[in-house]
Amino acid sequence: MAGAAPRAWECGDSRRNRLYRNSRGQNMRTILLVVTAVMTSAGCAHTRQPPERKVYVISDDSSGVGGAGGYDCAEEQIKCFDRCWNRAPPLTSIERGSGKHHEYCTEECRKEYMECVEEQEQLERERKKDRHFSNIDAALEWLRNHKTEVAIGAVVVVAGVAFVVATGGGGALVLAPLAL
Repeated sequence: MAGAAPRAWECGDSRRNRLYRNSRGQNMRTILLVVTAVMTSAGCAHTRQPPERKVYVISDDSSGVGGAGGYDCAEEQIKCFDRCWNRAPPLTSIERGSGKHHEYCTEECRKEYMECVEEQEQLERERKKDRHFSNIDAALEWLRNHKTEVAIGAVVVVAGVAFVVATGGGGALVLAPLAL
């Protein structure tokens, strides 16, 4: 059968075989391109450098920093009661200086006291909340713009490195590494 014509499925140049080989080659190129792109982008994710473990100056002046000092709700309640007691009650049925007047002032100032305590608890939760940033420039920028929201001692995490907000010499507000 030396002179017999090759069958279509045996022929290396048949149209069907050429299409099959071309589509398989295109698929392989596409897969190779996608794999290369994924590996390249994954490699870029690991190039992020952690910040240097040094002290960064947030501001030359630490005034206006949130959490400094604190607010005494109990003292405010005493002042509230004194103001209320020294005024005539808004209800004409309550005589000034009577037991009802005392009861009225106690109740009104207790409401204000509870609101104050809730606000202070919320501020404390915010103060304890860790701040996370991907780079030191973003952290410093945020801290400069939100100085009143951050308390001394607040923890700030930059690219996995922990820093603490502190005051430096001369009253400067700084971001110092938690451990040198």
